[in-house]
Amino acid sequence: MLLEALIAILIFSIGILAVVGLQAVSIKNVTDSKHRTEAAFLANNLLAQMWTDAGNIASYAYPGSGGVPTRLTGWVGRVNARLPAAAVPPIVTITGASATGATVSIQVRWQLPEEQSQGLPPHNYTVIASVYTS
Repeated sequence: MLLEALIAILIFSIGILAVVGLQAVSIKNVTDSKHRTEAAFLANNLLAQMWTDAGNIASYAYPGSGGVPTRLTGWVGRVNARLPAAAVPPIVTITGASATGATVSIQVRWQLPEEQSQGLPPHNYTVIASVYTS
């Protein structure tokens, strides 16, 4: 009878460990989902700003290094505030800029501190759109 009780406790303990592991994985997935949703919101926010200012679209280009363009300072600040993105700044690429608009690629990147210490590549969310005035 004692042996049966010990085996039952062992099986129960393995089940509890599996539930704890499942909880840890689900918390990680929820965190990843939150960051991806924030990145999508921020990219679409900048894209909306560009739509209202399509005539000055070339002034939004930012390669992710150097000085941040004046039109992007507020947006880059919001990216850094909402995402762990200080080490991997966003990239805004403008292709075929003219007085009427251009094709825009917005890449929002982020990296969690533990991923950075492990040398993992950053996450990214990319939006490509054509922004032209009528």
